[in-house]
Amino acid sequence: MNIKPLGDRVVLKQIEAEEKTKSGIILTTNAKEKPSIFEVIVVGDGKQSDDTEVKMFLKVGDKVIANRFAGMTAKFDEDEFIILKQSDVVAIVEG
Repeated sequence: MNIKPLGDRVVLKQIEAEEKTKSGIILTTNAKEKPSIFEVIVVGDGKQSDDTEVKMFLKVGDKVIANRFAGMTAKFDEDEFIILKQSDVVAIVEG
């Protein structure tokens, strides 16, 4: 994959839903709820068109929570990605 986000944008990939519940019940495809947790795949350089710069605090590999309806969805090589501004990420998942 060769995606380079511009400015303060990041490319995220949704982390797959669990196949089983904590109690061991196997979920069917229809029963799985899509999580709002994503992995950061690529980070832009933070440079804006007006010559200002946004500090990019997200790093490749970070697990984050983002609004499901923010940004745009793009499909590359059979994978689906979300491209959004860093400010649309609401939290970093630690641990």
